[in-house]
Amino acid sequence: MNTGILHPGEMGISIAATMKNSGHEVSWVPEGRSAATRERAVEHKLRALPDLPTICAEADALVSVCPPAAAEGVAMEALAAGFRGLYLDANAIAPQRAQRMAAAMEAEGATFVDGSIIGGPAWQPGKTWMILSGDASDDAAALLAAGPLETRILEGEVGRASALKMVFAGWTKGTSALLAAVLGTAEALGVRDELTQQWARSGMELAESGPQRTRVVTGKAWRFVGEMEEISATFAGVGLPGDFHQGAAEVYRRMADFKDASELPALEDVLASLKGDDGA
Repeated sequence: MNTGILHPGEMGISIAATMKNSGHEVSWVPEGRSAATRERAVEHKLRALPDLPTICAEADALVSVCPPAAAEGVAMEALAAGFRGLYLDANAIAPQRAQRMAAAMEAEGATFVDGSIIGGPAWQPGKTWMILSGDASDDAAALLAAGPLETRILEGEVGRASALKMVFAGWTKGTSALLAAVLGTAEALGVRDELTQQWARSGMELAESGPQRTRVVTGKAWRFVGEMEEISATFAGVGLPGDFHQGAAEVYRRMADFKDASELPALEDVLASLKGDDGA
């Protein structure tokens, strides 16, 4: 099957590699993409096409892996460019958004599959899962049959895969934002060392892992902003308060300038960015 990837970033390229492992040709559009993305595509022998209309005309299936805020726009651009095949949206979006996208695409004759990714870039079996929901989930799973990306199909309507991603990341990435905010507040109040000592006395692993966890998350913080906003909308959509994850989005927004850092920033620099010492 001819497939396309929109767009092969660090996660997307691993999904493209799984599709190639599974016997499918994978195309992409280099226009407007970074040098790093181009290098990844060349390394994994993706087929370069000139523009979105061309990939939409040639691909039987498209997989979208992009920042959450762009997911709906990317899908509508593909639809406007004439795509009418299998569209797997693998982005961290609220289930309500997935359902809206599905309705728009299916009204025009495209087939929409709701997907979400749990785990990091998929280079080892058993580490990363593509969760799928919707009537054509079996067809989407077939694109990825050879791994190493694992697949799991949830029975029921479009939106269930996105719902699972939202509640899973609501805890994992939400608590990372909370930890950063706690450390930032302790630093501002002059009790960070005392907090760490108390964590240790209480037998909490945060005494050792907390600072490193806060530093590591900075590299992806720019991407997590939109994800936290989608989680907030997910909570609000079922009548629960979304305020906490709006706060988490702001924490990650203040870390966003660390995106292209060549090495992990010092904890002190991260905490300074959180309380606005750098003008945030």
